[in-house]
Amino acid sequence: MITIVSGLPRSGTSMMMKMLEAGGLPALVDQVRTADIDNPKGYYEFERVKQLPGDTAWLPEAEGKAVKMVSMLLYELPKDRPYQVVFMRRAMPEILASQKKMLLRRDANMVVDDVEMKQLFEGHLKNITAWLSEQSHLKVIEVWYNDMLKQPAAEAKRLNAFFGGTLNEAAMSAIVDESLYRNRA
Repeated sequence: MITIVSGLPRSGTSMMMKMLEAGGLPALVDQVRTADIDNPKGYYEFERVKQLPGDTAWLPEAEGKAVKMVSMLLYELPKDRPYQVVFMRRAMPEILASQKKMLLRRDANMVVDDVEMKQLFEGHLKNITAWLSEQSHLKVIEVWYNDMLKQPAAEAKRLNAFFGGTLNEAAMSAIVDESLYRNRA
């Protein structure tokens, strides 16, 4: 089984990757994108994921591991195998604020249209959640970033149940670092 951690940008996917790894599920990462001010504990990415649908040769390497994927690429996963998807959710004003700060840090002259970004993200979120519910090759759990921060033990328990009781809940809960919760609604 391949585990996919996905969601909108800035929804907590890197934290979830770190939690799953701490819980005992290896992460497929390549360290190409290194930690920075926006993700001080790292991004937990694997660049070849971005080559879907053209490059699927990496999928066998992902078996038994967690791999992070932007939600737009979920549509491109080959349907010839099952996947477990941890879909991260977060309050939209927090996503927008965090994304805007990150984009402006990278290019101070960039014009970020909050209304347009909100419309794009909300439209995509509506479409992808409907699509996910119709896919027989995907087993999905939604995890709210905000709930994870408020009650990490309860959310780790819920995640562990989704994964069949094989993860270390205490180690997963210990990863949650509220000091990184910088963009609050």
